[in-house]
Amino acid sequence: MNYITDLFSTFSTTLYDVFPIIATIFLFQVFVLREKIPNFKQFVFGFFLVLLGLTFFLEGLDKALFPLGKIMATQLTDPEFLKSLGHSENLDWTSYYLVYLFAAAIGFTTTIAEPSLIAVAIKAKEVSGGTISIWGLRIAVAIGVAAGISLGTYRIITGTPLQYYIITGYILVVIQTFFAPKMIIPLAYDSGGVTTSTVTVPIVAALGLGLSSTIPGRSPLLDGFGLIAFASLCPMITVMGYAQITQYISKK
Repeated sequence: MNYITDLFSTFSTTLYDVFPIIATIFLFQVFVLREKIPNFKQFVFGFFLVLLGLTFFLEGLDKALFPLGKIMATQLTDPEFLKSLGHSENLDWTSYYLVYLFAAAIGFTTTIAEPSLIAVAIKAKEVSGGTISIWGLRIAVAIGVAAGISLGTYRIITGTPLQYYIITGYILVVIQTFFAPKMIIPLAYDSGGVTTSTVTVPIVAALGLGLSSTIPGRSPLLDGFGLIAFASLCPMITVMGYAQITQYISKK
């Protein structure tokens, strides 16, 4: 019974959140364009399916992915677990190599499954006449997210300031912009945005909050957030790097 109540509550919240979007489209269509909405019944049915899908997705995140991310972070940083791997009582950043590996794996797999990235990759292939490969772009972005989240977990474990990483990363992006092929630069910048979507963000956020809650001396508020910034930054570097490598190979 509690599950049904939670599901209905999530559906109501989703309807409240999505309704302004639908209202805006409806008002512009009727009062600005002064045209009837084509296939109105199909539109209503599709809107209902969107609400239903988002409801089940959000409820699944709350019931499974968020707790799972926190549990994994807790288990991987448990001192008893680390001692069983042969580490001494004086743990340092090298003792948490499994956390970095797990973060990279989570970042890569969630990005590959990201619906928004798949949509962008398909459109990029269409408008480029097949020059940009769907899987090439998806893998380049996924590698960037994997590296970014792994680096972000290192920052949480060591407690170093976030701004040093972000400033250095954007300096690298600016330098790459001068040397990368012009056609890839806007797509590389957009690739950082599409990674912070429905699949990646909840799991990455749960991982960051779980780590900051279990690592001694870390604050969930100060250290738990910031992983998503890495997930947005690093794909720009890897996508432009992918284009630069491809360009170099084609010239050779």
